Amino acid sequence: MVAMRIMKFLLAAVAAMAAVSPARAQTYDPAYPICLQTFGIMGNAISCGYTSMNQCQFSARSRAAQCIVNPYFAGTPRKGRTRRGSQ
Repeated sequence: MVAMRIMKFLLAAVAAMAAVSPARAQTYDPAYPICLQTFGIMGNAISCGYTSMNQCQFSARSRAAQCIVNPYFAGTPRKGRTRRGSQ
C-alpha cells in the first residue's frame, strides 16, 4: 500500500517535470538584417539586433559566435514609396 503511494507520487513528479519546459522566445527579429549566433555549454542562442555585418562581428569578437544573415528580415519600404492599406 505504501509502495503504491510512492509509485503514484513518483509518477506524478516525473509527469510534472516533463510537462514543464522553458518558454522559447522568438529567435529571429524581422526588423534587423543581421543576427549573432552564439554557442555555449548551456546551448546555442540567436540574437538579431544588428544593422550591419561589421557591427555584429565587433560584438562576436573573442566569443564562440558567428554572424549570420537573418532569413526572416522583413526589410524596409523603399524611399519615396508608401504602403497603402485597404480602406
